[in-house]
Amino acid sequence: MTPFARVLVDQVHSSAWSLDADLAAEMNPANQGDASLARSAALLRERGTRVDPHTDGELTPGALEGVDVLVIPHLAAAASERVTGDLPPVLTAAEIDAVVDHVAKGGGLVVLAECDQDTHGNNLGELLAPFGVQITSTLVHESPDGGRRHHGNATWVRADIAQTPGQGVLAGIADLCFYRAGTLDVATAADAHVLARTSASAHPADEPLAVTLEHGRGRVVVLADSDIVGDDSIGELDHEEFWVNLVTWAGNSSTPTASDTARSHPVATSPAWLALKAAVEELRLLQAPDGSLQPEADRERAAALVAQMVARVEELAPHFPHDGAYLAALPGDLQRWVDDGFGVPDFLDSLQAFRPEQHRVDGAEHLVLFPMYTQNGNPDRVFEAVLLSTFWPDWLADVEGRFDNPMFLSVQFLDHTPGYDTNSAVLFPETVCVREVPTFHWGAIFSDREAARFRRITEATAQTLSLDLPPEGERLVSSQEVAQSAFAMWDLMHDRTHSHGDLPFDPFMIKQRMPYWMYALEELRCDLNTFRQCVDLAQEGHPFARVVQLAIIFDRGFRFPITGERHRNYDGLGGQLLFAWLHKHDALRWTDNKLTFDWARVPETVVALSDEIERLYRDGIDRSKVGHWMAAHEFISGYVAPHPGSVWAKGADGLPLDGPRKGLNDAVLPDEFPLNVFFEALRKKVGPVIESTRGLTGTRDPRADEARADESVRMSA
Repeated sequence: MTPFARVLVDQVHSSAWSLDADLAAEMNPANQGDASLARSAALLRERGTRVDPHTDGELTPGALEGVDVLVIPHLAAAASERVTGDLPPVLTAAEIDAVVDHVAKGGGLVVLAECDQDTHGNNLGELLAPFGVQITSTLVHESPDGGRRHHGNATWVRADIAQTPGQGVLAGIADLCFYRAGTLDVATAADAHVLARTSASAHPADEPLAVTLEHGRGRVVVLADSDIVGDDSIGELDHEEFWVNLVTWAGNSSTPTASDTARSHPVATSPAWLALKAAVEELRLLQAPDGSLQPEADRERAAALVAQMVARVEELAPHFPHDGAYLAALPGDLQRWVDDGFGVPDFLDSLQAFRPEQHRVDGAEHLVLFPMYTQNGNPDRVFEAVLLSTFWPDWLADVEGRFDNPMFLSVQFLDHTPGYDTNSAVLFPETVCVREVPTFHWGAIFSDREAARFRRITEATAQTLSLDLPPEGERLVSSQEVAQSAFAMWDLMHDRTHSHGDLPFDPFMIKQRMPYWMYALEELRCDLNTFRQCVDLAQEGHPFARVVQLAIIFDRGFRFPITGERHRNYDGLGGQLLFAWLHKHDALRWTDNKLTFDWARVPETVVALSDEIERLYRDGIDRSKVGHWMAAHEFISGYVAPHPGSVWAKGADGLPLDGPRKGLNDAVLPDEFPLNVFFEALRKKVGPVIESTRGLTGTRDPRADEARADESVRMSA
């Protein structure tokens, strides 16, 4: 697995903390946890972060190369603490220069200070001076009547959370204890943010205990106590999440962005592919919506274009040996279309030979050429050519082994024809023009497009709503790799849920006409089940489980309600219901034109909605179909207000229950559950950004057009 970030912990200078639990036991036989950072390192590794010790030589630019976050734990002389490390607790001038330069160029720095700073023989003050932070050599005491002592200990002080509680770096953080802490002086740090302070009843009072700041392109975190992340204390209160948040935040400044892989890809830039793409683009302009040739089209030209396509496919075929059967059958289907007079195409033979799910290998590439429509894109069954690669890292294959979905493919674009210059992010065999409906064996989702679109829209929405993203959310938005991984995992788990659970109706709703809110509930049910499973996976230590949860909250709750027409928009309705549920259960608040989440409560609140929908489904097995529809409408209406003119909102007295079910469907208003005023305003402001994501792929950094998107937001405000 590619780690989210690389963290380097200084273990070469004399320090009171060791990453090695066995060494910590030697340092402090009576209380190993008071000398060990093994648990704090394990927490970071569970979130995908790589943690390495620095044990050889000084901190040079070479040693810091490729490091996202440098952690300098409490440095101390042997006279003051039990320590480990070969070098003294004093950084040389050259080392300080290297560390400051590392931060200025985009690296992160986390410094763990201590009480009675001047007694430990280190020079952390010199290291922090360029950032405007100083450590005050003191020992904080809490008064006996202030109520802020932890376990009654006068030097174990409960901090006052200084910023907006529970947001940004403090997401999910409500209670922290600093054990034998000094304080921090940030008077000369212009942009320092104080996260926690001593209480008004402490001595000294109202002094910083934890601060963050930005320096150049990098970020710095300073704690006035190191015990808070030691093995014997990190499990208390909200310390675990606090530690992960701090390190994640510090490392976000160096998160890499997407590269333009398509332009450098050898097949995508080859003459054969470019010629094939040009022929397809010209031919599709000659086709009617059903795929046949338009009556007035030049048939000789069409035949020449098909011949060119056949030749280019044969030329490109050796690049795709795993698709040999498909690429061998494709010329036959193309030629038959010509020989049959350019009628409605039939590509059943080549479609049945195309079995990409049998070769789910990360990076495996495919050339796809079919007459087809693109879902949420081009509705006409005209020719499209796509170069794609499979996104199937080992960790995702492991997830599929647990949540079996053998038909699922996560893919990414290398290049494509104009049908995918749209919002379409799927490649499904049922979109291909064929003479009869075959058995379908696979379904592909372009996780790179979903991720790129999500990143741009979520970033714009967060800015519009003044939402201070949690560090893992910030990383999700800033990193195409992390976002794509989240969507691949989400899609895999979502798709399998359609056929699992108590299902009172066809889970895929094929050939059934029913009110669109039933589709909304089914799609939301699958998303919430994915969320629920990821809550469990997060507890087990899966590194992508939390970002999947965040992706569901932000994409389903923000983008879905304001995307697309308000004509039976079932995806939008599912997002409205999720947002309203969180709001009415006080896990989400809109106050002073600022959106905040109670991140500690969000998981249990979302799972509770999942429980309610599962209960609705389970009870639906014992209802009539119409009764089930009515119960679902009533449930949604408890959170999303129906249209004032809704017949369904009147219940049994207003519905034509004595006629065919068609009359009930006809009574559904196109916008049965309109947007509330919050979403109406959000759609007006973010709508231009949503439109700008048309045709977006992960081969381009979604923030490349940041200025244009920001201008769109300003113009619509």
